[in-house]
Amino acid sequence: MLALSDMLPHELREHLTPAYRAEQVFAWLHQKGVQSYDEMTNLPRDLRESLAEKFNIANCTVAHKQMSRDGTTKFLFALHDGTHIESVVMRYEHGISICVSTQAGCRMGCKFCATGGQGFTRNLTAGEIAAQVYAAQRELPPLSLRDISSKPTPGGGDCKEGSKITHIVLMGMGEPLDNYHNTLRFLRLITHPKGQNISQRRISLSTCGLVPQIEQLANEKLGVTLSVSLHASNDNLRDTIMPINRKYPIAQLLAACKHYTEQTGRRISIEYALLRGVNDTPAHARELAALLQGMLVHVNLIPANEVGRGYEPSSPEHVRRFQQALQQHRINATVRRSLGKDIDAACGQLRNRTECR
Repeated sequence: MLALSDMLPHELREHLTPAYRAEQVFAWLHQKGVQSYDEMTNLPRDLRESLAEKFNIANCTVAHKQMSRDGTTKFLFALHDGTHIESVVMRYEHGISICVSTQAGCRMGCKFCATGGQGFTRNLTAGEIAAQVYAAQRELPPLSLRDISSKPTPGGGDCKEGSKITHIVLMGMGEPLDNYHNTLRFLRLITHPKGQNISQRRISLSTCGLVPQIEQLANEKLGVTLSVSLHASNDNLRDTIMPINRKYPIAQLLAACKHYTEQTGRRISIEYALLRGVNDTPAHARELAALLQGMLVHVNLIPANEVGRGYEPSSPEHVRRFQQALQQHRINATVRRSLGKDIDAACGQLRNRTECR
């Protein structure tokens, strides 16, 4: 059975007449984020009953929720078939961001990733990816941004119940570009003017380096930020911690990144998780700087989470020295603020703990 929430307005019009009914249904699903046909109160009862017989609505329910002292909220969502996925809501001065999953599990096998040790279950549909946004938004507590930030909120406004998620990061469970068509369809749904209407520039898509799909995405000429999980400064090291590198080595990956920048005009975010004694020396930083010279990139240094797979996070001093070494070579680099460490915020941690009980 098709899920109505996977369809764009022009596709809904193939199943609904008159045409304005398609607009109404799309708004209910993707603007209001309803979970059932009963909530579509401006549709005739017989139409709602007919739709319910023919089409599912992709929903996810909260199986478990944890809230951090810093305001970060981690969700374990259950899908219709009992599959579990994770999402994280983070509060910043600039708005509320959600990190969503695109797959249940992952087949990329990155050695330091909690999800990577779980294996692959299945791809998520576009509607299931969007459902995470709507379900999390329904759960937003009436917190003031001042409660979770040391800096004043721009404009002095409070984040009250019902506030809108403003930014989306496709960096949860799974590899978005390994689920390319559903990921692209999700982007079309979530940015649609008659839906959430989230700006493409407020969406980041993370990939471990599927070169053909990066090139394909570049040719879509979207405005999303491409975040590339590099995590190593040479092929020998990256082969060890990220198996995808054996198929698409660093030179091919960076060439695809340059193509993305040329096609979109967008700066690439290079994600680099610092692992103690593995990739965190000043020599690694200098090697990374040489790779990135002349590229339109920003390096996002990530103090790695402890996920119990034999890797430990670098010390704050090693992180600082790594950043300084990059900056000395005129590579723009910042250290990502760590959120939710007290609630298993790293992708896959909550699912691991819940399903292993």
